[in-house]
Amino acid sequence: MIPLTSHFLAITPIVAMSKNLLVPLFIGGEWIEVRGLPTTAVHNPSTGDLIAETPVCGADIVDQAVRAASRAYPSWMETPPVERARILMKLKVLLETHFEELAQLVTRENGKTLGEARGDVRRGLESIEFACGAPTLLMGESLENVARGIDCDSIRQPLGVVAGIAPFNFPAMVPLWMWPMAVACGNTFVLKPSEKVPITSIRIAELAQKAGLPDGVLNLVHGGREAVDAILRHPAIEAISFVGSTPVAKYIFQTGTAHGKRVQAAGGAKNFILVMPDADVTHSAAGLAESAFGCAGQRCMAGSTAIVIGAAADIVLPALVDVVANIRVGATDRDPQAQMGAVISREHANRVGDLITQATDQGAKPLTDGRLTRVSSAPKGFYVGPTVLDHVLPDMVTMKEEVFGPVLNVVRMEDLGAAIELANDSAYGNGAAIFTQSGKAAREFRHRIQAGMIGVNIGVPAPLAFFPFSGMSQSFFGDLHLQGRESVHFFTRQKVTTSRWFGHGENSIWAEI
Repeated sequence: MIPLTSHFLAITPIVAMSKNLLVPLFIGGEWIEVRGLPTTAVHNPSTGDLIAETPVCGADIVDQAVRAASRAYPSWMETPPVERARILMKLKVLLETHFEELAQLVTRENGKTLGEARGDVRRGLESIEFACGAPTLLMGESLENVARGIDCDSIRQPLGVVAGIAPFNFPAMVPLWMWPMAVACGNTFVLKPSEKVPITSIRIAELAQKAGLPDGVLNLVHGGREAVDAILRHPAIEAISFVGSTPVAKYIFQTGTAHGKRVQAAGGAKNFILVMPDADVTHSAAGLAESAFGCAGQRCMAGSTAIVIGAAADIVLPALVDVVANIRVGATDRDPQAQMGAVISREHANRVGDLITQATDQGAKPLTDGRLTRVSSAPKGFYVGPTVLDHVLPDMVTMKEEVFGPVLNVVRMEDLGAAIELANDSAYGNGAAIFTQSGKAAREFRHRIQAGMIGVNIGVPAPLAFFPFSGMSQSFFGDLHLQGRESVHFFTRQKVTTSRWFGHGENSIWAEI
């Protein structure tokens, strides 16, 4: 183990980052800067400017964080749930106070529009609000006289040290899905935010410290594969929460469970949106555009494939093209009118462009082409415009791969049943939606579609914090989902007590006195 004094320098993070691009760690209540390690560049996607450098930490630093969390655990788990909730309530107030600042941080390091960034922070706040209900959520069950004179009750207790590994696409929301509920349940936490967007998590951790969260209850480490593997294998970590791509989610689940840990691993998606001939044209076109191109398509709930059924193609597609043609792509950190921002990196922009090219080479017809998009005020930004590909077939590359960018496939079909079968052929099962005015069609879709989150005339059916984020198939690995009561169950274990008390005159020591 490397002692802190040899590799680390205590700092004040936001002040230091104004003078130094190196991203700090947060271990045992101390903000520390680690030197001499490789770093990952953090860019402002809107401009391409370098704004920070994330240290690529190894197993030794992860171990430091886990040890700090382990030291904090005995006291924290004995802290009454109502006191834990009060600290989270104070944090919630602080996040509300700094709401615009946090939204601007999200915009700067992720590229979202300010409106989308506000939504990112707001959804994170809702997770904290839900976690503040811990005194009620942690209540067990009891039953008197399960047999004559025998009572039974159950309680929920924390696991110990738990960890979270978060993606780049929601810098505020996804980490806040994880650690507030975990600590509300009495666990201590090690968070590894995405090395591409660490700054928002740093600011939130600062505010958590200000709210009174004890030292070591929340710890931040940074890095890539080595840090992830250290988390997966560390013997003191009891459970791991992950959100990211399907290949990584599968690896996280298999490796973590092989080392005896609970794992919830949310993966990628290919979400289908069915549009019936009777659908409201205006709302369907707007819903498709918002689902496919919101957050530049970089979300696992994005509608990546529209199946237009029968006459819907001739009615809805022209309206969709009109909506998409008016989407203003711009530098979200300086253009308040921008309706869509950049993707996360130059490499990702190139990948999305290459997939569009491959699909068109296979016969897809671009109704709008994001490869042509340029933002004159930010020529070095990482831009791909909203792209609608018509006449897409199931064997085309954009149907098989998760593009994770602003690309909407359009598949034309004549029958609802066949459309549901096509959607169910996908390996993924995150979300699905239907636009229709027919209750019969909506019910058939809801009953037969193989996806965990269903929308009826809603393009992005992402549930609120008190419902589970319930992906299935290759979109989720594990048993208990993020959010909702399932998150409480994931971060706790049950203890059941069966008791009987003997009175005077019964077969007990008291009968002999």
